[in-house]
Parts: sequence; structure tokens; C-alpha cells
Amino acid sequence: MKLTKEQLERFDRDGYLFFPNMFSAGEAETLNRAAADVYALDREEVWRESSGVPRTAFAAHTYNEAFRRLGAHPRLVDPVMQVLGGEIYMHQYKVNAKAAFDGEVWQWHQDYGTWARDDDMPEPRAMNISVFLDDVTAANGPLLFIPGSHKLGIVEAGHDLGTTSYPLWTLSQAKVKELAKRGGCVAPTGPAGSMLMFSSLLVHASPPNISPFGRTIVYLSLCHVDNHIRKFKRKEWIAHRDFTPIVPLADDCLDELVAASVAAG
Repeated sequence: MKLTKEQLERFDRDGYLFFPNMFSAGEAETLNRAAADVYALDREEVWRESSGVPRTAFAAHTYNEAFRRLGAHPRLVDPVMQVLGGEIYMHQYKVNAKAAFDGEVWQWHQDYGTWARDDDMPEPRAMNISVFLDDVTAANGPLLFIPGSHKLGIVEAGHDLGTTSYPLWTLSQAKVKELAKRGGCVAPTGPAGSMLMFSSLLVHASPPNISPFGRTIVYLSLCHVDNHIRKFKRKEWIAHRDFTPIVPLADDCLDELVAASVAAG
């Protein structure tokens, strides 16, 4: 997949791109079943909310075949290589849930702020690209972006260790309000199979999900191989230390698993 000149200009301006229906309903459903399998595992990589429902599964590509293939899918890997200008490696892989009724907040933050402070990633030559495994609506905890906020570099943040089960370098409410006055606030929504890519400097968050509808999104955090992390403070399954360049698979790499999923009913 190759981004057009117009798409590259929009990404530079807004800090994100949204592609509805990039993956088929069958591909999304197969990955959704894989997410349920992963969340059922008793592993340290699978984090849960205080209620016990899944919050996120780290490094799922290392212990689930569907997510291994997704981690090298050309629809995800190729546009990131294009924007970052070269080979990339997997810095982080997350399957994030917003369980119906119990999905908790992700506070306002920049991903590169954490990667720079905790992992000593030299530059923001990294980004997120993700796939919706459920329909994402205004009701079930969509991502919130402040367009253009990636242009500001690293924004001052504090280390929040208590709000949720996952520590983040978070922005103050006053700073978020200031940024939103400039760029507004958007919430990309769309059907399962939609794809979203956004700058590692883009300020974003997501609200709690008190709706009766769950919401799962897979995130690949991809980094240019020359920009790999220098500090190994966090566990390897959170901030990966294998800097081997990703070799994209064929575009139909999920088809076999989709067929098996359909056959299994």
C-alpha cells in the first residue's frame, strides 16, 4: 500500500490518517477471535482492569499466529516505511480492549513522550498504526485526537502511576484545554476492519466505555531501525529489544486463518 501525495500532506498537517474498511469483515472477525483467545490466557503480558476484564495484551505477535501475521502485514508496514523513510522494527505491540461497561480511561498523552523518557528513543521517528477489531462508535470509547498537536514536539507531562492499571506520562487538563483551543478534538470512528495511523507525538486519549458494546483495537508501534531505543528499563515484552527489520508478508497472509475460522464456525 502506497500513500498518495495528498495523504502524506494530510498526515503532515493533522498527524493522523484514517482508512475505513481497510481490512475485510472476515479478517477483522478472525483477529477478534484471536483477541478473545489471547485475553483468556494467564500470562504476565495480559493486563486487566481493576474489575478483572482485559485492558491490553502486550507482544501478542510473539504467542499468537494471527497477530504474528498482522505484525508484518503490508497494509500496515508499507505506509509506515514510506513515511519514516526506511526499514522499521516493532517497538511495541498491543491488543487494547475497552470492555463493555468496564473499559477504563486512557489519559491524555503522547506516545513518544513515554518512549523518550522511559526507553531513550532518540527521535520521534516512530508511529502507531492500528486496526479496529470491532465497530468503533461515539459510544464505546473511541480514540480522541488533537489534530496538529504533533507539531509541538514533546509536551510537558507528569508520570501518572495511579489513575489506571497502566502508568503513563500524562498531560495536565490545563495543557489539553490549551491545545484543543488551537486544534480542536476529533474521534475517528468506523466499522471493524478500519485502519488508523498516527504520529507518535500526536496528543491523544480515550474515554471510559460504559456502553454495552466492547471495543478492541490492535496497535503496532513501529520505529525506524536507526532510531531504536537505548535504555532497557521496561520489560522486553513492553519495549522490544529485537531491532530486526520487519519483512512484509503477502497481502493475503491472513486468508488461510480466515478460511479456518469460517470452517470452525
